Amino acid sequence: MPAVRLTDAPLTRTARSVRRPRVGFISFLNCRPIQWGLERSELLHRIDLVSRTPEQVSDRLVDGRLDLGPITLVEYLRHIDELLLLPALAIGADGPVMSCAIVSGVPLTELGGRDVALGSTSRTTTLLARFLLEDRMGLRPRYFPCEPSVPAMLARGDAGVVIGDPALRAHFDAAEPAVRTPGAAPGAAAPGRGVGHGGVRQVHQVHDTAAMWREWTGLPMVFAVWAVRREFAERHPAMVAYIHRELVAARDHALREPASVSADAAEGSSFTPDQLALYYRTLRYDLSAAALDGMRHYQRLAARRGIVDGDRSPVFFTPDSPRRAER
Repeated sequence: MPAVRLTDAPLTRTARSVRRPRVGFISFLNCRPIQWGLERSELLHRIDLVSRTPEQVSDRLVDGRLDLGPITLVEYLRHIDELLLLPALAIGADGPVMSCAIVSGVPLTELGGRDVALGSTSRTTTLLARFLLEDRMGLRPRYFPCEPSVPAMLARGDAGVVIGDPALRAHFDAAEPAVRTPGAAPGAAAPGRGVGHGGVRQVHQVHDTAAMWREWTGLPMVFAVWAVRREFAERHPAMVAYIHRELVAARDHALREPASVSADAAEGSSFTPDQLALYYRTLRYDLSAAALDGMRHYQRLAARRGIVDGDRSPVFFTPDSPRRAER
C-alpha cells in the first residue's frame, strides 16, 4: 500500500483563527496510553477534547458533534463515505486483547438456543461475538441487550459479551492461580467466578474474542480506528495533518514509557500497574497492512448480514485529496 503523505508545514494563520477542533476520545483504559502522551504535548491546548464511551464518541463523530476521533469499527464501516481514515492509528490486537470477551456459564458449544447478553458499550465486539458464535461455530443463541456488567448478564442469561473494565476484571479474576486451568494457552477460555440464574454462584469461562478471531481468520482484529469528518478535512487539511502528527507522536511517546503509563493508568482504577503493563502489551495502536486485511474481512462478514456496504473501500486522509486504501 502506498505511503500516505502528510504535510510537515506548521499550522497556518488561517488554521489558527478558526474554532478549536472538537476531538473525541474514548474514556476506557485502552486509550489511556495515547491520553498519557497527549497530556505531555501541546495539542491539548489547541483542541476541545471530549471523552466518552466508545459508542458515545462514535455517535458524536457520525452526527457532526465531533470533527475527529476514534470510532468503533462497525460504525466507521457504516459511515465510510462520510469519514476519512487517519493513517497509522487504531486500537486492536493480533491475538488476545483481554478487554473484549464472551463470559459464559456453560461451554460455548452449548450456547445454541440459549440466552446471551449483549453489552451496551460496544457494537463492534457484540457483532464480532455473533460472527464467532454463528459463522464460526454454527450456533444460534437468543440475544438480549444488557448493561455491561458480568453479574447482571449471568443473572439473566447463560453468557454475555462485555468490553472494557468489566471484561478486563473478568480476565484477571479468571487468571488467578487458584482458578486458572493448568497449561491453558494465552487467550484460551479461562474459568472465573460469576453469578448465575437466581443469584447462584457458579464458575464461568472467559473467552477472549480477539484471540478467537485470530485463531479463526489468521488476521489481527481492529476494534476502533481514528477518522475525521470528510467536510472538516477538506476545509482544514493543515489542521487535521497537525492533529494527526501529534496523535502519532503521543502514541509513540507512551510506547517508549510503558512503566510510567501503566503506573499512571493504575491510579484510580481497580488494576495494578503490573496488570495494566501486561494488558498494554497485548494492544496494537497502529494500522498495519495486516490490520487492514482484518478490517476488510470483518466488513465482508458484516456485509453478508446487510449491516454495512461490502463494496466500499476505506479512504485515507491526505492534506491535498483523499486516496483510496488500495494496494
